Amino acid sequence: MPRRQPFTVLCRQAAASRTSVGRADLHIHTTASDGMYSPHEVVDLAARSGLQAIAITDHDTTEGVRAVTPMSGHRLQVIPGVELVADHGGRQVHVLAYFIRLDDSALLAYLAERRRARVGRFDEMLNRLAEQGVHVERPSYDAATAWGRMHLARLIVRAGRAQSEREAFVRFLHDRAPAVVPLSSTPFAHIVQIVRAAGGILALAHPATSMTPHELGELRTLGLRAIEIDFPGCRTSRRRQLKEWARELGLAVTGGSDCHGPEPARRAIGSRGIDESELERLRSTAGCGYGPVE
Repeated sequence: MPRRQPFTVLCRQAAASRTSVGRADLHIHTTASDGMYSPHEVVDLAARSGLQAIAITDHDTTEGVRAVTPMSGHRLQVIPGVELVADHGGRQVHVLAYFIRLDDSALLAYLAERRRARVGRFDEMLNRLAEQGVHVERPSYDAATAWGRMHLARLIVRAGRAQSEREAFVRFLHDRAPAVVPLSSTPFAHIVQIVRAAGGILALAHPATSMTPHELGELRTLGLRAIEIDFPGCRTSRRRQLKEWARELGLAVTGGSDCHGPEPARRAIGSRGIDESELERLRSTAGCGYGPVE
Protein backbone atom coordinates (compact mmCIF):
# COMPACT_ATOMS: atom_id res chain seq x y z
CA MET A 1 0.00 0.00 0.00
CA PRO A 2 1.44 3.43 -0.91
CA ARG A 3 2.67 5.38 2.07
CA ARG A 4 0.40 8.05 3.55
CA GLN A 5 -2.60 6.54 1.75
CA PRO A 6 -5.44 6.17 4.28
CA PHE A 7 -7.22 2.83 4.07
CA THR A 8 -10.59 4.56 3.71
CA VAL A 9 -9.40 6.47 0.64
CA LEU A 10 -8.10 3.28 -0.96
CA CYS A 11 -11.50 1.70 -0.32
CA ARG A 12 -13.22 4.60 -2.04
CA GLN A 13 -10.89 4.26 -5.00
CA ALA A 14 -11.49 0.53 -5.22
CA ALA A 15 -15.23 1.15 -5.22
CA ALA A 16 -14.85 3.82 -7.86
CA SER A 17 -12.70 1.62 -10.12
CA ARG A 18 -15.81 0.01 -11.61
CA THR A 19 -16.64 3.36 -13.24
CA SER A 20 -13.01 4.34 -14.01
CA VAL A 21 -12.41 1.75 -16.73
CA GLY A 22 -11.77 3.52 -20.03
CA ARG A 23 -11.42 6.89 -18.29
CA ALA A 24 -8.47 9.24 -18.01
CA ASP A 25 -7.38 11.51 -15.16
CA LEU A 26 -5.29 14.17 -16.89
CA HIS A 27 -4.37 16.48 -14.01
CA ILE A 28 -2.19 14.94 -11.28
CA HIS A 29 0.68 16.33 -9.18
CA THR A 30 3.58 14.42 -7.60
CA THR A 31 6.43 15.06 -5.18
CA ALA A 32 8.29 16.66 -8.09
CA SER A 33 6.19 19.76 -7.40
CA ASP A 34 3.69 20.13 -4.56
CA GLY A 35 2.12 16.66 -4.46
CA MET A 36 2.54 14.09 -1.69
CA TYR A 37 2.64 10.96 -3.86
CA SER A 38 5.80 9.93 -5.66
CA PRO A 39 5.42 9.42 -9.42
CA HIS A 40 5.50 5.64 -8.93
CA GLU A 41 2.80 5.83 -6.26
CA VAL A 42 0.64 7.83 -8.67
CA VAL A 43 1.00 5.14 -11.34
CA ASP A 44 0.20 2.42 -8.80
CA LEU A 45 -2.94 4.19 -7.57
CA ALA A 46 -4.07 4.93 -11.12
CA ALA A 47 -3.70 1.27 -12.06
CA ARG A 48 -5.67 0.25 -8.95
CA SER A 49 -8.43 2.65 -10.02
CA GLY A 50 -8.71 1.02 -13.44
CA LEU A 51 -7.85 4.16 -15.37
CA GLN A 52 -6.89 3.95 -19.03
CA ALA A 53 -4.59 6.96 -18.96
CA ILE A 54 -3.18 9.63 -16.68
CA ALA A 55 -1.25 12.82 -17.21
CA ILE A 56 1.28 13.90 -14.62
CA THR A 57 1.12 17.68 -14.72
CA ASP A 58 3.47 19.01 -12.08
CA HIS A 59 4.04 22.74 -11.78
CA ASP A 60 6.99 23.94 -13.87
CA THR A 61 8.78 20.58 -13.95
CA THR A 62 8.73 17.36 -15.94
CA GLU A 63 10.86 15.38 -13.47
CA GLY A 64 7.84 13.49 -12.14
CA VAL A 65 6.52 12.31 -15.48
CA ARG A 66 10.06 11.61 -16.72
CA ALA A 67 10.46 9.09 -13.88
CA VAL A 68 7.49 6.98 -14.96
CA THR A 69 7.21 7.48 -18.73
CA PRO A 70 9.04 4.16 -19.30
CA MET A 71 6.17 2.49 -17.39
CA SER A 72 3.59 3.73 -19.89
CA GLY A 73 2.03 0.78 -21.69
CA HIS A 74 -1.13 -0.92 -22.87
CA ARG A 75 -2.66 -1.14 -19.39
CA LEU A 76 -2.03 2.48 -18.42
CA GLN A 77 -0.86 5.28 -20.68
CA VAL A 78 1.20 8.01 -19.00
CA ILE A 79 0.82 11.24 -20.97
CA PRO A 80 3.68 13.70 -20.48
CA GLY A 81 2.43 17.04 -19.23
CA VAL A 82 3.20 20.12 -17.15
CA GLU A 83 1.13 22.88 -15.55
CA LEU A 84 2.12 26.47 -16.28
CA VAL A 85 0.89 29.93 -15.31
CA ALA A 86 0.09 32.29 -18.17
CA ASP A 87 -1.00 35.90 -18.40
CA HIS A 88 -3.78 37.01 -20.71
CA GLY A 89 -5.17 40.51 -20.58
CA GLY A 90 -3.93 41.03 -17.02
CA ARG A 91 -5.57 37.81 -15.81
CA GLN A 92 -3.54 34.83 -14.64
CA VAL A 93 -4.70 31.54 -16.08
CA HIS A 94 -3.36 28.05 -15.44
CA VAL A 95 -2.71 25.94 -18.50
CA LEU A 96 -1.88 22.27 -18.99
CA ALA A 97 0.57 21.29 -21.70
CA TYR A 98 0.04 17.75 -22.98
CA PHE A 99 2.05 15.38 -25.21
CA ILE A 100 5.22 17.42 -24.86
CA ARG A 101 8.65 16.08 -25.78
CA LEU A 102 10.52 15.65 -22.52
CA ASP A 103 13.90 16.24 -24.16
CA ASP A 104 13.02 19.58 -25.77
CA SER A 105 15.86 21.92 -24.79
CA ALA A 106 13.89 25.18 -25.07
CA LEU A 107 11.07 23.84 -22.90
CA LEU A 108 13.51 22.50 -20.30
CA ALA A 109 15.35 25.84 -20.19
CA TYR A 110 12.08 27.69 -19.68
CA LEU A 111 11.00 25.36 -16.88
CA ALA A 112 14.39 25.71 -15.16
CA GLU A 113 13.99 29.50 -15.31
CA ARG A 114 10.52 29.23 -13.78
CA ARG A 115 11.80 27.05 -10.93
CA ARG A 116 14.58 29.55 -10.16
CA ALA A 117 11.95 32.28 -9.96
CA ARG A 118 9.94 30.10 -7.57
CA VAL A 119 12.96 29.80 -5.23
CA GLY A 120 13.28 33.58 -5.12
CA ARG A 121 9.58 33.90 -4.38
CA PHE A 122 9.81 31.22 -1.68
CA ASP A 123 12.68 33.04 0.03
CA GLU A 124 10.74 36.30 0.02
CA MET A 125 7.71 34.60 1.59
CA LEU A 126 9.94 33.11 4.28
CA ASN A 127 11.24 36.60 5.03
CA ARG A 128 7.73 38.04 5.21
CA LEU A 129 6.62 35.28 7.57
CA ALA A 130 9.64 35.99 9.80
CA GLU A 131 8.61 39.65 9.95
CA GLN A 132 5.29 38.43 11.38
CA GLY A 133 7.09 36.35 13.98
CA VAL A 134 6.54 33.05 12.14
CA HIS A 135 9.93 31.41 11.86
CA VAL A 136 10.22 28.21 9.87
CA GLU A 137 13.15 26.15 8.69
CA ARG A 138 14.65 27.29 5.40
CA PRO A 139 14.81 24.23 3.12
CA SER A 140 17.73 23.00 1.05
CA TYR A 141 16.41 23.81 -2.40
CA ASP A 142 16.38 21.06 -5.00
CA ALA A 143 16.67 22.71 -8.41
CA ALA A 144 14.43 20.06 -9.98
CA THR A 145 11.53 20.82 -7.60
CA ALA A 146 8.93 23.52 -8.20
CA TRP A 147 8.70 25.18 -4.76
CA GLY A 148 5.34 26.64 -3.86
CA ARG A 149 2.92 27.51 -1.10
CA MET A 150 2.10 23.88 -0.34
CA HIS A 151 5.73 23.27 0.61
CA LEU A 152 5.64 26.35 2.82
CA ALA A 153 2.42 25.18 4.49
CA ARG A 154 4.12 21.89 5.39
CA LEU A 155 7.06 23.78 6.92
CA ILE A 156 4.64 25.90 8.97
CA VAL A 157 3.00 22.73 10.30
CA ARG A 158 6.40 21.24 11.09
CA ALA A 159 7.30 24.41 13.01
CA GLY A 160 4.16 23.98 15.13
CA ARG A 161 2.51 27.17 13.93
CA ALA A 162 -0.47 25.34 12.42
CA GLN A 163 -2.12 21.98 13.02
CA SER A 164 -2.65 21.23 9.33
CA GLU A 165 -1.76 22.50 5.88
CA ARG A 166 -5.31 23.79 5.53
CA GLU A 167 -4.92 25.85 8.71
CA ALA A 168 -1.57 27.17 7.45
CA PHE A 169 -3.28 28.39 4.28
CA VAL A 170 -6.18 29.95 6.16
CA ARG A 171 -3.93 31.78 8.64
CA PHE A 172 -0.83 32.63 6.63
CA LEU A 173 -0.94 31.64 2.96
CA HIS A 174 -4.28 32.63 1.44
CA ASP A 175 -4.16 34.76 -1.70
CA ARG A 176 -4.35 38.09 0.14
CA ALA A 177 -2.13 37.16 3.08
CA PRO A 178 0.71 39.63 3.80
CA ALA A 179 3.32 36.90 3.46
CA VAL A 180 2.20 35.75 0.03
CA VAL A 181 4.13 36.88 -3.03
CA PRO A 182 2.16 36.53 -6.29
CA LEU A 183 3.52 33.98 -8.71
CA SER A 184 4.90 35.64 -11.81
CA SER A 185 3.46 34.56 -15.14
CA THR A 186 4.37 34.47 -18.82
CA PRO A 187 2.30 35.92 -21.69
CA PHE A 188 -0.03 33.24 -23.01
CA ALA A 189 1.16 33.64 -26.60
CA HIS A 190 4.77 32.99 -25.54
CA ILE A 191 3.80 29.80 -23.72
CA VAL A 192 1.97 28.64 -26.84
CA GLN A 193 5.19 29.08 -28.83
CA ILE A 194 7.25 27.10 -26.30
CA VAL A 195 4.74 24.26 -26.04
CA ARG A 196 4.06 23.93 -29.76
CA ALA A 197 7.81 23.82 -30.46
CA ALA A 198 7.99 20.93 -27.98
CA GLY A 199 5.29 19.06 -29.89
CA GLY A 200 2.56 19.67 -27.32
CA ILE A 201 -0.84 21.30 -27.08
CA LEU A 202 -2.30 23.64 -24.47
CA ALA A 203 -5.46 23.17 -22.41
CA LEU A 204 -7.03 25.70 -20.06
CA ALA A 205 -7.07 24.33 -16.51
CA HIS A 206 -10.02 24.75 -14.11
CA PRO A 207 -11.49 27.83 -15.86
CA ALA A 208 -12.73 30.49 -13.46
CA THR A 209 -16.48 31.05 -13.19
CA SER A 210 -15.84 34.56 -14.53
CA MET A 211 -14.41 33.17 -17.77
CA THR A 212 -16.59 34.15 -20.74
CA PRO A 213 -16.99 32.54 -24.17
CA HIS A 214 -15.42 35.69 -25.66
CA GLU A 215 -12.27 35.32 -23.53
CA LEU A 216 -12.14 31.64 -24.34
CA GLY A 217 -12.40 32.50 -28.03
CA GLU A 218 -9.46 34.90 -27.67
CA LEU A 219 -7.37 32.14 -26.15
CA ARG A 220 -8.47 29.80 -28.94
CA THR A 221 -7.25 32.30 -31.52
CA LEU A 222 -3.89 32.52 -29.75
CA GLY A 223 -3.44 28.75 -29.74
CA LEU A 224 -5.53 27.13 -27.01
CA ARG A 225 -6.56 23.66 -28.15
CA ALA A 226 -8.53 22.19 -25.21
CA ILE A 227 -10.37 23.13 -22.04
CA GLU A 228 -10.74 21.32 -18.72
CA ILE A 229 -14.42 20.59 -18.19
CA ASP A 230 -14.30 18.24 -15.20
CA PHE A 231 -12.33 19.24 -12.11
CA PRO A 232 -12.86 19.54 -8.33
CA GLY A 233 -15.61 21.99 -7.51
CA CYS A 234 -17.04 21.89 -11.04
CA ARG A 235 -20.81 21.35 -10.88
CA THR A 236 -22.68 19.28 -13.43
CA SER A 237 -24.33 22.36 -14.95
CA ARG A 238 -20.95 24.08 -15.30
CA ARG A 239 -19.49 20.98 -16.92
CA ARG A 240 -22.29 20.96 -19.49
CA GLN A 241 -21.74 24.67 -20.17
CA LEU A 242 -18.00 24.29 -20.66
CA LYS A 243 -18.50 21.28 -22.90
CA GLU A 244 -20.91 23.27 -25.05
CA TRP A 245 -18.46 26.16 -25.32
CA ALA A 246 -15.76 23.68 -26.33
CA ARG A 247 -18.01 22.28 -29.05
CA GLU A 248 -18.83 25.75 -30.38
CA LEU A 249 -15.17 26.78 -30.47
CA GLY A 250 -13.83 23.51 -31.82
CA LEU A 251 -11.84 22.72 -28.68
CA ALA A 252 -11.05 19.29 -27.32
CA VAL A 253 -11.90 18.64 -23.65
CA THR A 254 -9.90 17.37 -20.72
CA GLY A 255 -10.46 16.74 -17.05
CA GLY A 256 -8.78 15.50 -13.93
CA SER A 257 -8.70 15.23 -10.17
CA ASP A 258 -5.96 17.84 -9.60
CA CYS A 259 -4.78 15.33 -7.00
CA HIS A 260 -2.03 16.48 -4.63
CA GLY A 261 -2.21 13.59 -2.16
CA PRO A 262 -4.53 11.41 -0.08
CA GLU A 263 -6.63 14.32 1.16
CA PRO A 264 -9.15 15.56 0.40
CA ALA A 265 -10.84 12.38 -0.79
CA ARG A 266 -12.84 14.32 -3.39
CA ARG A 267 -9.52 14.83 -5.19
CA ALA A 268 -8.52 11.17 -5.21
CA ILE A 269 -6.88 9.90 -8.37
CA GLY A 270 -9.62 8.92 -10.80
CA SER A 271 -12.32 10.98 -9.07
CA ARG A 272 -12.49 13.34 -12.06
CA GLY A 273 -11.61 12.92 -15.71
CA ILE A 274 -12.80 12.29 -19.23
CA ASP A 275 -14.08 9.21 -21.04
CA GLU A 276 -12.43 7.20 -23.79
CA SER A 277 -14.02 9.09 -26.69
CA GLU A 278 -12.99 12.45 -25.22
CA LEU A 279 -9.46 11.15 -24.73
CA GLU A 280 -9.32 10.01 -28.35
CA ARG A 281 -10.44 13.49 -29.47
CA LEU A 282 -7.67 15.04 -27.37
CA ARG A 283 -5.11 12.65 -28.87
CA SER A 284 -6.37 13.49 -32.35
CA THR A 285 -6.09 17.20 -31.63
CA ALA A 286 -2.53 16.70 -30.42
CA GLY A 287 -1.77 14.74 -33.57
CA CYS A 288 -2.98 17.60 -35.72
CA GLY A 289 -0.91 20.02 -33.64
CA TYR A 290 -0.62 23.61 -34.78
CA GLY A 291 0.78 23.14 -38.23
CA PRO A 292 4.33 24.20 -39.14
CA VAL A 293 6.26 26.04 -36.45
CA GLU A 294 7.28 29.45 -37.73
